[in-house]
Amino acid sequence: MTGIVEWKAAGVDEAGRGPLCGPVYAAAVILDPARPIDGLNDSKKLSEKKREALAPLIRERALAWAVGVATVEEIDRLNILHATMLAMRRAVEGLQVPPDEVLIDGNRVPPGLIVPARAIIGGDALEQAISAASILAKTCRDREMLALAVLYPQYGIARHKGYPTREHLTALREHGPSPIHRRSFAPVVQSWLDFGTSD
Repeated sequence: MTGIVEWKAAGVDEAGRGPLCGPVYAAAVILDPARPIDGLNDSKKLSEKKREALAPLIRERALAWAVGVATVEEIDRLNILHATMLAMRRAVEGLQVPPDEVLIDGNRVPPGLIVPARAIIGGDALEQAISAASILAKTCRDREMLALAVLYPQYGIARHKGYPTREHLTALREHGPSPIHRRSFAPVVQSWLDFGTSD
């Protein structure tokens, strides 16, 4: 028995706004106060090992959780901000338990939500539900990037997860962008120009 929860707040956070390739992920989590989870924090402040240990606990103990994704094509069509908002809305809409309120990490609320919502700057370190969402979004996206690394091994994605590291930028210049690269991002555009004139 989990008891009666009078007010259900869903925490929402994203992962993958900054990388040059791959989709952007968002997660929404409603925690169960009767089943607390120790160690929740902003996913960026946790080691990969700790995130991977917490993720199954969140899925097991939360009242509800869901993950939303916006594809590379949607990122390029809408821009990364609007694609992130779309992924967040999809995560909230995927919850099996309707929340009374949605708490968004950051300074913007996704348009189109049908429940009250508020943005909290630094919320992933202040609200445990947002911390849990941060961990789910990050671990889900990391798994996706590891799968994509197998398909596109020449970019070193398993190591940098798509972020614009020196290794990634060098690989882009050498190989040109792949189908999973975000063509609307300036370093990807530049790499295509460099690749096209490298001969």
